[in-house]
Amino acid sequence: MRHQLQREQQLYCNLETAWKFFSSANNLSEITPKDMNFIVLTKLENDEIYEGMLIDYYVSPLLGIKMSWQTEILQVSYQNSFTDFQKKGPYKLWNHFHEFIPNEKGVLMKDTIDYELPMGFLGEIAHGLFVKKKLYHIFDYRHKVLEKLFNNKK
Repeated sequence: MRHQLQREQQLYCNLETAWKFFSSANNLSEITPKDMNFIVLTKLENDEIYEGMLIDYYVSPLLGIKMSWQTEILQVSYQNSFTDFQKKGPYKLWNHFHEFIPNEKGVLMKDTIDYELPMGFLGEIAHGLFVKKKLYHIFDYRHKVLEKLFNNKK
């Protein structure tokens, strides 16, 4: 079964700053909870995002078990939006659309994640028991870090 997680956050910065930060895979570990042991494996000399870009990671989403994850950047609209799609990893489907909307306060950042777990009925049980909570935990942590980075809240 497909699920969707939507989040939005007002950032008090200009569009260029927001875009540069979020379109850099090198910043992902900064906004991911430490207990996920998130490591970007791909060496990104030129950190500019582009369609077709592949990024490899290690992540430990459950019980410290290390898993490989590979995303492909499917769509980029410069300083407007981009989409990362899981090619290899723990989900049957992971499609993450990032959107940046300038406004009078700075930039409204929106995330829409469409995801599906593997293993059918068992995956749905896992979703109800812990996966959904874990995803909320990850995005709550991210929200706090971004508040500190962009909105000067401690």
